[in-house]
Amino acid sequence: QEQLVESGGGLVQPGGSLRLTCTVSTTTFSGYYMGWFRQAPGKEREFVASISWGGVDTEYADSVKGRFTVSRDNTRNTVWLQMDDLKPEDTAVYYCAATEIPTRSQLEYDYWGQGTQVTVSS
Repeated sequence: QEQLVESGGGLVQPGGSLRLTCTVSTTTFSGYYMGWFRQAPGKEREFVASISWGGVDTEYADSVKGRFTVSRDNTRNTVWLQMDDLKPEDTAVYYCAATEIPTRSQLEYDYWGQGTQVTVSS
């Protein structure tokens, strides 16, 4: 059973930046396509970004494109989500997840972290 642990959330002012980190306890990290999702209060969890096994291909939700950057280091079993120019509407619990196939659908992700809170407020 893979374990995913997110960190890096917190309170930030609008326009600020945060970097989320997700570390995966596995011996086969490079075999996983990694995704970031978020769930705001009263809303359904939604796709934010994903990155392919080797880190070459990335995808983003339209709402974060140009502001968020996903990256990974397979030697460290780690994936990051750099979030810049944060807006109040980015406030949510952010989750990382792992799957073996390229997909935005959270239904296809097999392993999930516990989530980290991001709050954007002045």
